[in-house]
Amino acid sequence: MDGQYRVAECKMNLEEYFKRIGFHGSNEKLDLATLKLIHKQHVMSIPFENLSIHCGEKIIMDLEVIFNKIVRSSRGGWCLENNFLFGWVLREMGYNSTTLGSRVFNSILNDFGPLESHLINKVVIDGKAYITDVSFGVSSQVWEPLELISGKDQPQAAGVFRLIDKGDMWVLEKTGRKPEVVNSEFASSSLVNRKETKQIYGFTLVPRDADHFFETSHTLQTDPSSLFTNKSICSLQTPAGFRALIGWTYSEVTYKPVEGVDDLDMRDIPDDEIEQILKEKFSVKLPNKLKPINNKAWYTL
Repeated sequence: MDGQYRVAECKMNLEEYFKRIGFHGSNEKLDLATLKLIHKQHVMSIPFENLSIHCGEKIIMDLEVIFNKIVRSSRGGWCLENNFLFGWVLREMGYNSTTLGSRVFNSILNDFGPLESHLINKVVIDGKAYITDVSFGVSSQVWEPLELISGKDQPQAAGVFRLIDKGDMWVLEKTGRKPEVVNSEFASSSLVNRKETKQIYGFTLVPRDADHFFETSHTLQTDPSSLFTNKSICSLQTPAGFRALIGWTYSEVTYKPVEGVDDLDMRDIPDDEIEQILKEKFSVKLPNKLKPINNKAWYTL
């Protein structure tokens, strides 16, 4: 349960975090190049996952618990863990960083959700503001910070991202590529995103403290209508694209920008191989048995 990660071996420290993400450079320069590097190393090393909900654990927003879980126990986490931890890393390094809340776009409602359920961080370097987000997962995951400038195309591996100032809030959107599903039996899967341009989330620049998310964190873990109670999700970025295990469906996605497509290699995993897939493909070892779930909900790769 939640007490599992509570016992701290020693105080949280940057060196352990840097080792966890494989960062070996200098952390003395608080510049954009260093920020880009640790951002990319984080998403390549630490999965976006909500598996705690489906293996008998409770997720709590306590930095020491999160540090012990993600850094010391070879786990991932969702945004309220990963981005909360990343915000601590930024402040500990000395960056000018502010926590923000965002409302995720719901394609079924065709609107942004009512709750600020997604935590992100704003960083200011040499007078320029950037949005960092190391925990959205799948094809909506940015690998590097986005400059907070309205309407500018910001190409990354997953596609072209844009931040748009709508007046009452900023909106993150992405223009991607056509999906090509390798396995014909998954050609009509609801997990396949078929919208070329999609809105991801909207946010304001109002600073948020951790306690702003406490009630939302509880709701997302317990509400029967929550995406996270309806799907077990584990996603990790790779140099070529990303991997994901949604319920029993394992996907390896390869970005092919030259051809203008993303290759989706999808297959279902038997129950007795789930543990092995998590260990081999995501370096995740769970303390309890996972109960995969993949109910219908607004979620695509």
